[in-house]
Amino acid sequence: MEVLVVFLPLLAFLIAGSIALFGGAPAVAAPAGHGHDHGHHDHHNHHNHDAHHAGDDHVHPAEEGDDHDDHGPVAGPPTVGDRVAQLVTTGSVLISALLSWVLFFDVAVGGDPRTIHLMTWIQSGTLDTAWSLRIDQLTAVMLVVINTVSAMVHVYSIGYMAEDPQKPRFMAYLSLFTFCMLMLVTADNLVQLFFGWEGVGLASYLLINFWYEKPSANNASMKAFLVNRVGDFGFALGIFAIFVLTGSVVFDEIFARVPEIAGQSMTFLSWEFHGLTVACLLLFMGAMGKSAQLGLHTWLPDAMEGPTPVSALIHAATMVTAGVFMLCRLSPVFEYAPVALSVVTVVGALTAFVAATIGMTQYDIKRVIAYSTMSQLGYMFFAIGVSAYGAAMFHLFTHAFFKALLFLGAGSVIHAMHHEQDMRKMGGIWRKVPFTYAVMWIGNLALAGLPFFAGYFSKDMILEAAYASHSSFGLLAFWIGIAAALMTAFYSWRLLFLTFHGQTRADHHTYEHAHESPMVMLVPLAVLTLGALFSGMLFAGWFVGDHRLDFWGKAIFVMQENDSIEHAHHGLPFWVPLAPMVVGLIGIGLAYLAYIANPGLPGRITATLGGLYRFVYRKWMFDELYDALFVRPASWLGRGLWKTGDVTVIDGMGPNGLAAATRLISARASLLQSGYVYHYAFAMVIGVVALIAWLSLRG
Repeated sequence: MEVLVVFLPLLAFLIAGSIALFGGAPAVAAPAGHGHDHGHHDHHNHHNHDAHHAGDDHVHPAEEGDDHDDHGPVAGPPTVGDRVAQLVTTGSVLISALLSWVLFFDVAVGGDPRTIHLMTWIQSGTLDTAWSLRIDQLTAVMLVVINTVSAMVHVYSIGYMAEDPQKPRFMAYLSLFTFCMLMLVTADNLVQLFFGWEGVGLASYLLINFWYEKPSANNASMKAFLVNRVGDFGFALGIFAIFVLTGSVVFDEIFARVPEIAGQSMTFLSWEFHGLTVACLLLFMGAMGKSAQLGLHTWLPDAMEGPTPVSALIHAATMVTAGVFMLCRLSPVFEYAPVALSVVTVVGALTAFVAATIGMTQYDIKRVIAYSTMSQLGYMFFAIGVSAYGAAMFHLFTHAFFKALLFLGAGSVIHAMHHEQDMRKMGGIWRKVPFTYAVMWIGNLALAGLPFFAGYFSKDMILEAAYASHSSFGLLAFWIGIAAALMTAFYSWRLLFLTFHGQTRADHHTYEHAHESPMVMLVPLAVLTLGALFSGMLFAGWFVGDHRLDFWGKAIFVMQENDSIEHAHHGLPFWVPLAPMVVGLIGIGLAYLAYIANPGLPGRITATLGGLYRFVYRKWMFDELYDALFVRPASWLGRGLWKTGDVTVIDGMGPNGLAAATRLISARASLLQSGYVYHYAFAMVIGVVALIAWLSLRG
């Protein structure tokens, strides 16, 4: 069963990929940016758009990628190959999802973890790496999240990509991504985990750049790939460090050795460092890249260039949680590196705060949800930082359902609005799309953490654990988390009010033709709604409640004095569990005041804030900073080496210089070849005279 869960998506990828490669030429592609409903409205007047629609009194600076529409070329009717690819990929992942739930109840609830050896992989000196499937409680949770969300995204994509000419390629990429993610979470050693880690990076590159005719998609996929290279370089060094310290890359062997080497130091450039702290910080660098933590986060919002189902799969529920999973998997190592945990706490808390501030200022519906994802990942990381691994995994679990729901709900809105993504060109459409409107409410209630929705149980547990950790960093994370919770509620309802309420700001044709999505897109929304409603309530006792020790078994290790979840269950002040709910309600109230009761208010506030507002709107200028620090100097250096170093010096003095000198000498020498006999006789006489003179001088 375990083998089927992991390898069915790979089989589906191979079949759908073969259809994409050999299944005949796709329909003729329309130019980029002219798709299904092209001609209905001008997407490129976005920047001159009268910004006061949203109560904003000034025009915003143009943003790269802001004027796109979420679709590619247009196709004819679906072919047999399209249908087969959709059926095979969707069917495989649905079976994987059902089997994942069976495994979850068998392993996590029944307490039967196991490792299945598939084959020997790398044997070199003391490095011995097998290809195995480690099925324990952590893996079981991840399998449920990955396969359930992926199955819903596959089904949804049948409707969403109905007019795309390259359906088999899209479905193949989705299944490849799912397989790589499953390889990552079932890894029994760091090398296999790294294989899956790089695999999801490749698949995300292919999916973000699916409409490769669009320059914005090319740029976004390159950015994601390059930023992740930075993180992955740190991750690889971290794996090397662990191998140097413990002599193994297999998890069980590493965990057994860690207590012995806890005090061991490592020499680097003649400096002494605490070995495990160095290794853990390097591993965390990998997690920062993959999970878009502050500093290596700039790729995530740009990755919205991919089709909406991709956003839901990669940037909401699965790939971005790989870093959280990796740190939880390595909890027995991190527990012995308290300095590294403090760094994780601070970075996570700052990420939650910065992303929430940016989310309040964006107008692209998908970007708002992308920054929301980054903010929620920050919560998961600071939970890990205060040793509340169970709470981090619980939030990962609930967040996957409600965030995938929000992304796919946004996709349904974009579908209804002829591929419009700017919330300033929406409004008043709730009667047109009642089902989408209802599920967006549920998703936002879960995100804002209001009582009895999924996010209420997991987010509150994180904040309570941070408060109960009794460390200065934990308290800092708690207060930053409370501030981020206020902003989360505000931008969630800002999105709801701007998109669905008030007078419509869409052009007449778009508004009149707005319609609910087809059933194939609504069924996945309904399934994910169940997760957003009930996943917190049903599983809280197992993940972070009284049964947590039995539930997690040996999959998570926490030192007794660090057990912040245990501390959170005993003797917190009465106001700590109430605070997140209160600030959530305040946030919703402020959004209502600003966007329904008094629509002119945001414009006045942004005008008052001026430069500060523009600073946040431009994403805290991280892109400009990195451009100045890395991109331009690298470009300048590259151009200098090319023009001066290569062309002028090497080519000029080397091959080109020698060729030019030879040509010059031969041109001058050829002038001596006149063809007259007396010229040659004269030259011979001169030669004889010169020879005699030389001989007589020597004598």
